[in-house]
Amino acid sequence: MDGKAPGPGPRNLITDVAGLRVGQAQDARARTGVTVILPDERAVAACDVRGGAPGTRETDALRPENLVDAVDAIVLSGGSVYGLAAADGVVAWLGARGRGYGLAQGVPPSPVVPAAILFDMANGGDKAWGEAPPHRDLGRRAIEAAGETFALGTAGAGYGAMAGSLKGGTGSASVVSADGYTVGALVAVNSWGSVTAPGGRAFWAAPYELAGEFGGLGSAGLRAGPDEWGAAKRPDAARNTTIACVATDAVLTPAQAKRLAVMAQDGLSRAIRPAHAPFDGDVVFALATGRIPLADPSDLTLARLGALAADTLARAIARAVYEAKPWADAYVPYWQALAD
Repeated sequence: MDGKAPGPGPRNLITDVAGLRVGQAQDARARTGVTVILPDERAVAACDVRGGAPGTRETDALRPENLVDAVDAIVLSGGSVYGLAAADGVVAWLGARGRGYGLAQGVPPSPVVPAAILFDMANGGDKAWGEAPPHRDLGRRAIEAAGETFALGTAGAGYGAMAGSLKGGTGSASVVSADGYTVGALVAVNSWGSVTAPGGRAFWAAPYELAGEFGGLGSAGLRAGPDEWGAAKRPDAARNTTIACVATDAVLTPAQAKRLAVMAQDGLSRAIRPAHAPFDGDVVFALATGRIPLADPSDLTLARLGALAADTLARAIARAVYEAKPWADAYVPYWQALAD
């Protein structure tokens, strides 16, 4: 592992992974939003689900034994089951531009767009949308806005989210390894569990922080007593889910991408306490843009990438809550307002 010391990429966003863009859109009145991860070219992908209450689309297609070996986009959305329609808007936009899985001459391409949703339905926003939920249009608007930079905190899929009893949001982070691989993570944090330790502002993810990216408070205040979780949601507010995507510029097979997603789930466990509960969805996608072959021994390199993905996802979770602010028309507790 020769080269300079590992550290965040130039943006400290998932778009530091070559070949990725991200777009977001939100509806302030409904307090919901959508985030789209858009590869420049079809990318190898996989998915791992650990929560007991997931909401997903096209995840079975990503199993390594199945026909599909690449995707055209990944969608993360608020809106619970209504939010799955965000992928319809993304599919229509991609198909109209000739992108997707080619079936036969004269047949429109079939864009492959897996998606996952979180529950933001009880946040006080106007959900009286009748037969016209906003998520399909939000998906189209998000993909149209795709670029290399995007907002963190109260934006995109995390717009309507709560992380435990604090305002949740959208977070992202990246790292470049000493030998030149880039790993990035993007997450919408709507967890039942707490992202902070009891009695203070310290993030559970503090040991993984780089360059003061979420306050630089360090890990001195961390403690984890039995049944002590910090600012988790009330037991009767069990409607949650943290949804994420990790990505790398390495060349991976679908099976290797699956292992990346599996290992990345540890990032949730490092940053949220508890995670993977019966009423969390906790879905992690993995994308590989295929720019750098795996170095030999490839299994060791894949293990390193998985460990980096878990650390980077933990950082992205903390950044989501660190950057989150209340909605303009309603106050909720948020991290930056906590007392020292």
